[in-house]
Amino acid sequence: MSALNIQLSEYSKHVEPFRQYYGNGLDTYIIRLQIEGICEALIDGQMREIRPGHLMLCKPGDIYDLRIGFGARGAQLSSDYYVMGNGPGMREWWEQRMRPTLSMIAEDSRLKAIWHQIVLEKRRLDGGHKNIVDSLVWSLLMLIDRALDEAPDIPSPLASHALRMRQYIEEHTAEEITLAQVAHHTGLSVSRAVHLFKAHFGISIIGYAQQLRLSHAVKLLDHSQLSLEQIAAEAGLGSYAYFHRLFRDRYGISPGAYRKKQ
Repeated sequence: MSALNIQLSEYSKHVEPFRQYYGNGLDTYIIRLQIEGICEALIDGQMREIRPGHLMLCKPGDIYDLRIGFGARGAQLSSDYYVMGNGPGMREWWEQRMRPTLSMIAEDSRLKAIWHQIVLEKRRLDGGHKNIVDSLVWSLLMLIDRALDEAPDIPSPLASHALRMRQYIEEHTAEEITLAQVAHHTGLSVSRAVHLFKAHFGISIIGYAQQLRLSHAVKLLDHSQLSLEQIAAEAGLGSYAYFHRLFRDRYGISPGAYRKKQ
């Protein structure tokens, strides 16, 4: 991967009116994700309302106009993560695909966690270790691409809820997960959450969690020396009896027999 030149990366929070304006065009790439509140920005020649989940991608030469607290609502909270950078790596990433100035992506705690680490590294007195910063930013860029690939063609609250549920399951797959916990994460009733997830992904919430756990168990069978009981617990499947039944149902062979074949 080519080198990056990250000039600035921060978590920005505003409660007073604020404007950032580059009337002669940017000399850097800007990647900005709205986290809380509402602001306005110049998007393809028009001022647009920017809400949580909106991802802005701006390139050198673009006229950039970001306004917080200047609309009809007056001053209000607005927070975002952003990266400003240049270099052959940023240009290489940008040219891999068409990049709309504004997109809506689902909330992703992993993406924000990587962004937070970039911010912390850049805040060091030495400006951060370049290799660490570059590695983190490349991870961020790839996560952004995945978020864009998984974004619904027609953004809607329901699609965002479904994606947030899937991310929650993936993050907690090694733990006990109840339908109530998954539903609560998105503010839905259990029945609504169950129906929405199945309609969006073609599999039940429990079925998806089981697939993730079995996939993890297979990796442990292939590459660890853990006992079968330990693998059941590590993969979030609880008892070995339950693990054995699910594994045989899915793969047609017991976990022990599978391990002996490897």
